[in-house]
Amino acid sequence: MEYNQFRPAITPVEKAAGAIGAIFLLVGILGFIPGITTHYDALSWAGRESGAALLGIFQVSVLHNLIHLLFGVAGLVMARHANPARAFLIVGGVIYALMLVYGLLIDRADSANLVPVNTADNWLHLFLAAGMIVLGVALGRREAVATAARSRSGLPRAAH
Repeated sequence: MEYNQFRPAITPVEKAAGAIGAIFLLVGILGFIPGITTHYDALSWAGRESGAALLGIFQVSVLHNLIHLLFGVAGLVMARHANPARAFLIVGGVIYALMLVYGLLIDRADSANLVPVNTADNWLHLFLAAGMIVLGVALGRREAVATAARSRSGLPRAAH
């Protein structure tokens, strides 16, 4: 009997967290590639002084790119099991909602604009927050219902 015999196929919430983690990892890498990141020579460690823009739209810095890389790795690691994947999506969505609020409240010319953010980032953060939270709640609920059904039927539960 194999270890994975009773492990169901990758759940939708795991797939969603993995896909989003992979996208963040890719975005973090792309932020360090000249040409894909315009004005790469103006890339700074952090702050509003960074003149680099991913795809010529999203203002980035070394810190911003590193955050994307770490977020991507976290998503891929947490996507291995349903509960952490759900947590990644929901908590990540809340973090991006907070980033939206930060971007709306911060004076972009101020030194407190550490990440840095611009209007395009704010829109992206809005969609990321909403999308990640909806995916985490909807797909996490779907997984909870499927787990409960397996439990009632007497089938082994997945090793999560």
